[in-house]
Amino acid sequence: LNRMFPNRWIGRDSNIAWPARSPDVTPLDYSFWGTLKNEVHPEPLTTAEDMRECITSACAAITGKTLEKDLRSLIIRLRKCIDCNGQYFEHRLK
Repeated sequence: LNRMFPNRWIGRDSNIAWPARSPDVTPLDYSFWGTLKNEVHPEPLTTAEDMRECITSACAAITGKTLEKDLRSLIIRLRKCIDCNGQYFEHRLK
């Protein structure tokens, strides 16, 4: 990742400092990337163009219903984050 995306990704062993216990309160973190990964990775992709087309197609397939669900989840997550004073709150979502 560092060679392809220098200083542009966040995760374990990245060059960007990120608090270990920061709450994930954006739909991209807790929903979108997981959904996209499930759609894109079942097929082996051999070229960058294949990957671009697959990602574009997966994004185009996202429905308004999915976006509404993610927005409702965001509101719940923000409330839990506030209740926990910005600390870890995933365990309180269950």
